[in-house]
Amino acid sequence: MTNLDDTPAVKLDEFVLARLAEDEERVRAGELPLLDEAERRGRLRIMYADDGVGLLLAGGPVEAMEDRHPVPFAEKAEFLRREIRDVHDDASVKLVASVYEAHPDWQDGWRP
Repeated sequence: MTNLDDTPAVKLDEFVLARLAEDEERVRAGELPLLDEAERRGRLRIMYADDGVGLLLAGGPVEAMEDRHPVPFAEKAEFLRREIRDVHDDASVKLVASVYEAHPDWQDGWRP
């Protein structure tokens, strides 16, 4: 019988959730979270949906519309946690995980 806690998706989820917690510590310490740094570099974008309801995750640089407002880190983290917990879209979780690929627990199989 397979232990569901050892599946690749669960390990990936745990990795991303742990890195988000580390990013929250960075925010509390007055440092830039790695997730925000990745957004600044155009690796991904977390933005408000056009209808104003919810957030969207997009890979690569996304041209922001003039009326788009930056999403606070706490909202991004909560959105990503909810997505991981409720949906686990493998491609999206791998995209977020790739932000943390310099971490020693990173696995090459998690590349988007």
